[in-house]
Amino acid sequence: MAKKTCNILTIILLAFAVNAYSAESRGVVSYDLQKMYTVQDSTKPVTMQDSTKPVTAQDSTKPAKKKKKTTITRMRDKRVTFETFDQNYERALKYYNNSQWLSAAGLFEELYPLSLGTPRADTILYLFADSYYQNGDYNMAALHFRDYVRRFPNSERTEDAFFRCIEAVYKTCPEYYLDQSNTTYAIEQIKAFLQAYPDNKHVEECNLMLDDLHLKLARKDLEIVRLYYNTDHYEACQVTAKNFFNKYSYSPLMPEAVYILVLNNYEYAKRSTERKKPERLKACLEAGKKMMLNYPECKYAKEVEKIMVDVTKQLEKYNQKSNNKS
Repeated sequence: MAKKTCNILTIILLAFAVNAYSAESRGVVSYDLQKMYTVQDSTKPVTMQDSTKPVTAQDSTKPAKKKKKTTITRMRDKRVTFETFDQNYERALKYYNNSQWLSAAGLFEELYPLSLGTPRADTILYLFADSYYQNGDYNMAALHFRDYVRRFPNSERTEDAFFRCIEAVYKTCPEYYLDQSNTTYAIEQIKAFLQAYPDNKHVEECNLMLDDLHLKLARKDLEIVRLYYNTDHYEACQVTAKNFFNKYSYSPLMPEAVYILVLNNYEYAKRSTERKKPERLKACLEAGKKMMLNYPECKYAKEVEKIMVDVTKQLEKYNQKSNNKS
């Protein structure tokens, strides 16, 4: 009897364990302040709803919002094609008239290949070059103005484009102490413009640009003369000074060049041997006479005059010695 009762209890416990396991497999156990453990049905989705916001049904009578154009669609609308040529041409002119130079240049650059062979090609290339000029990009401006002159030699704008080209090249010329290849090229282009259009209205401006560019080249060569003098290369200074005189005889820097040569020859004579000194003093005196003859009013004249007095005295002493020996 006791054994049978024990078997029944075992069966009851097993059944209870199986039911508990199946209940846990169907739900989740959650902690609650009022009930220690409750089993929730996992078959229903658990959602968090904001109780502060009332749930309302969507009004189906409201009109649907228009779809905004995507970035790709907007880009296609603005892309320069034959179909959008007129529209983009007007946009480019608007940018140009509003002084939006880079925006105008970008559109003109896209429009130009499509305009070749049409009456607008002339205008587009000119405004394209001028947009760069107005924006201060003189290298690009010179490049495209030069291209304009080459492509449209008989246009009414050709003379003006050529002048704008040399203006742009002139503005790219560096300071005198840098490489002067661009300066030499600018001089050549200005001379070519004056030869092509001798009666143009910009003759005076061209002459002023030429004077400034020649002065820049002269300044660079003068600094070479000075460098040789400052580094005690006296013979090299003499050679470069003479070359300077031949090349820039009408330069406003001539008085300074002669002054440097006088100082150079004076120092060279003082550091020479007794046998070489008279010859080099004579070279110094000759340079001083050149100064006093051609530039008597320059700011270096007084100092050169003092040097000449000293050189003359030294030469007189050498002449007396040579006379006594004879």
